[in-house]
Amino acid sequence: MPAKLPLILLPPSEGKADGGDGPRWSLGSMTIDLDRQRMAVLRALKHAMAADEASRKKILGVTGTALARATEVNRTAAVAPTMPAIDRYTGVLYDTLDHVSLATAERRRLQASVVIFSGLWGVVTPTDQIPDYKLKMGASLAPMGKLSTWWRDALTERLVALADRRAVWNLLPHEHAAAWAPPPELEQWTVRFLDRRADGSLAAVSHDNKSLKGALVRHLIAAPDTSPADLAGWRHPAGYRYAPKATERRNGLTVVSMIRG
Repeated sequence: MPAKLPLILLPPSEGKADGGDGPRWSLGSMTIDLDRQRMAVLRALKHAMAADEASRKKILGVTGTALARATEVNRTAAVAPTMPAIDRYTGVLYDTLDHVSLATAERRRLQASVVIFSGLWGVVTPTDQIPDYKLKMGASLAPMGKLSTWWRDALTERLVALADRRAVWNLLPHEHAAAWAPPPELEQWTVRFLDRRADGSLAAVSHDNKSLKGALVRHLIAAPDTSPADLAGWRHPAGYRYAPKATERRNGLTVVSMIRG
């Protein structure tokens, strides 16, 4: 069993709540110290948002009214009102996690366990106050270049220290997993959800993957000592069950398979 609460690594969401009533971002206001890097990205992003439409479209990957809105929130990110990251992110994973319905003790564990990756902020914790913004970890931003590469050294240093003697549940998609380089000796667990086809073969779930992970995070917060083997006694709300024969180890990473059907 882990000696400490697990470390659960999550992606942000494209969907974000508007507005906020918290103070503007300031140095020293976030749980994990990356202020020097955050200042650099904020400056670069504000400069990039003054470029022509084609350049902004290339960075942000959106067009039309979505581009206009993204440009505006990015231009004002350094001075805009904030809200806790767990409230700012409104995507499917976070809707399913439904943190407001957690018990008080579980909310404390959520804050102590979850780290959310971000192209703008590097990583944030659930209660870190952040403004609205739009910047993917896979975006290229001058003079940094690709942000996942630019963030890698700093995030690796912080997260390896944070992971000391903890179970690490790495639930990151490739774009965000590329933003840190854990050493091979660091034990990590990730989860894949598989459906069984009519012919008996297995297919990875893509459409509902985020909601499935959200339910898993709720379980990990409720039962923080969970290991892959412990999942044998847990039935996912969508009917997935731990499949030890389909679970693999890859260079220190245990890929836990959950199968339905």
